[in-house]
Amino acid sequence: MPRHIVIDCRRIRDFGIGTYIRNLTRALACRDQENRYTLITRPQDAGEVENLGPNFHTAVYGRDDTDLLHKIIFPHFLRAFRPDLYHIPLNSVVWWMPCPYVLTIHDMSSLLFPTQPEFRHTMHEQSFRRGAQRAARIIAVSHSTRRDVEAVLHIPPGRIRTIYGAPDPAFTADQQDPDQYLQALERYSIRRPFILYAGTIRPQKNVPRLVEAFAVLRSEFESHPQYGDLRLVIIGDELSKYPSVRRAVIGTRVEQAVRFLGFVPLETLRVFYRAAAVFAFPSLYEGFGLAPLEAMACGTPVVASNVPPLVEAVGEAAELVTPDNVFDIARGLRAVLLNEDRRRRLSEAGREQAQRFHWEETARQTLEVYREI
Repeated sequence: MPRHIVIDCRRIRDFGIGTYIRNLTRALACRDQENRYTLITRPQDAGEVENLGPNFHTAVYGRDDTDLLHKIIFPHFLRAFRPDLYHIPLNSVVWWMPCPYVLTIHDMSSLLFPTQPEFRHTMHEQSFRRGAQRAARIIAVSHSTRRDVEAVLHIPPGRIRTIYGAPDPAFTADQQDPDQYLQALERYSIRRPFILYAGTIRPQKNVPRLVEAFAVLRSEFESHPQYGDLRLVIIGDELSKYPSVRRAVIGTRVEQAVRFLGFVPLETLRVFYRAAAVFAFPSLYEGFGLAPLEAMACGTPVVASNVPPLVEAVGEAAELVTPDNVFDIARGLRAVLLNEDRRRRLSEAGREQAQRFHWEETARQTLEVYREI
């Protein structure tokens, strides 16, 4: 019998979670014409999930998660749809749910690397733990995240399923017209060569050490014929939220060589991935590692930290570095920049690694989880 499945799509514009929501819903629409789906969106995002198919509908919810009334109003909003199952693809669960639900956990960073004031963090932790413990099933985006969920949240292994995501198909599409490619770089006043980082710049992302490693290379390459004017381009959060990153830039005196672009459209991000000399991702902690896979899909050589979730994602197709050692990050970047043969081999291996992950498979396994409930 067809079921009514509601999916929370309110974070569809976020960096990693947005990629997951956008591509999972599209892949489900291609694979499942039997069940009925309602996709909950914010008012400004309704267009992101329209026209997926006759069995897919949207519902707009305007309140913010931080609104205290949200925790009271949202369950009643959800109950009005009379869902058989609710899929929550983010680490936020209200205290009461009117139906069984599946929770996708992308990482445990909100518990392991808190950024909120102590009172708010305590409230979030209690809500998160309670929400995870009451979930009918939990989808972990990697085996590493699964182990964290078991260890930190004490969830029985039988209720957890590991299902990988994949790079957005936009990053595996044919290359843009060369004129459009150059126009995109000129629009942001970006000159090559540059090292690229894309993602949030929260503390666990280790961006200050990346800046310090870049400063080491700038000093070494001052007279280098190819990299004498090397730049660092950072795409992601607003810089004003994270003073430690600003201090690192000022303290290493590389203000003129570092560009913070904030969030950019998907097509623009694809240009920057392909134009970068190397993609750097020295994160201290990850749930999986979609950004390095996106860069690999574009053929860009990747330098990534050797933490287990990233190794799980990139395999042997990246130059691995120790993330808490500035000089090892610099070593990894140097090894890729100065060795053309190494760059070529990483580019080829990276494309092959990225092709191992498919949203069609993510959707197939997710439907299996839905059927278990």
